[in-house]
Amino acid sequence: MANLEIALLQIASCGMDQRANLLKGEDYYRRAAELGADIALFPEMWNVGYQRYDPGAKGARERWIASAIPRDGEFLQHYRGLARELEMAIAVTYLEAWEPLPRNSVSLIDRTGEVVLTYAKVHTCAFDDPEVSCTPGDDFHVCRLDTNAGGVKIGAMICFDREFPESARVLMLKGAEIILTPNACLLNDLESGIGDVRIDQFRGRAFENLVGVAMANYAAPQYDGRSVAFGGDGALILQADEKEGVHLAEFDLEKLRAWREKEDVRNQQRKPWLYRLLSSASTCGNDREPAAGRDE
Repeated sequence: MANLEIALLQIASCGMDQRANLLKGEDYYRRAAELGADIALFPEMWNVGYQRYDPGAKGARERWIASAIPRDGEFLQHYRGLARELEMAIAVTYLEAWEPLPRNSVSLIDRTGEVVLTYAKVHTCAFDDPEVSCTPGDDFHVCRLDTNAGGVKIGAMICFDREFPESARVLMLKGAEIILTPNACLLNDLESGIGDVRIDQFRGRAFENLVGVAMANYAAPQYDGRSVAFGGDGALILQADEKEGVHLAEFDLEKLRAWREKEDVRNQQRKPWLYRLLSSASTCGNDREPAAGRDE
């Protein structure tokens, strides 16, 4: 079995110019294909470059919401065509048109151009713009992706999701072997004094759940790059610098699966009947679950 090659597209956006973002994304996607990647992964909300709006500016929020795109629109259709042409999967991120407010979404397109998974960010940053203007997702999804390395079970979480251990745990329980994570933040936040804790935290998500994880972040100066991948044993596979580039993370699936089988005792010894407090809304800032929304 060949190794699974995931290209982390660490790039700077063209702001709200969606056409420019589409074409720049295509350029980097083609570079990833030339490097022999099986999957390419964009940073978070690529079609609008994770641009914020000024909440005090008249009409700014409305214009930002209006920039959301449909799942069957030109942006995704373009990448579906490229996936068929290049015979390579891609995880495309975008602000998805939704009611009553848009979603922060990622769609995984397989090498035949079919959308095999769409995930909307569950843990939206609802304390700040722009995500205060987003509808959160309501579930975590895993799919089987056919690649040159064989079939592999892929899950997804987005940026802030990785700060909640439940996100990766649910994906693991649903069978994920690799978790793709589009990102848009400072991974080494010197201003707040937390340093590299987000990268260390991401490594923990891999080790505690026996899954490979791959994160693509925006290059400097928008954020600080440092896109990263870890194996299911917590071993570092790749750590990028701050500059734009295509960074190839190589996952040895045979090694990953052997490790999962060897260490599965850690899953077998879970005691979920003692964890009921974790699913109680009374233990967090939410006093109830949101009403069910429409989903795929």
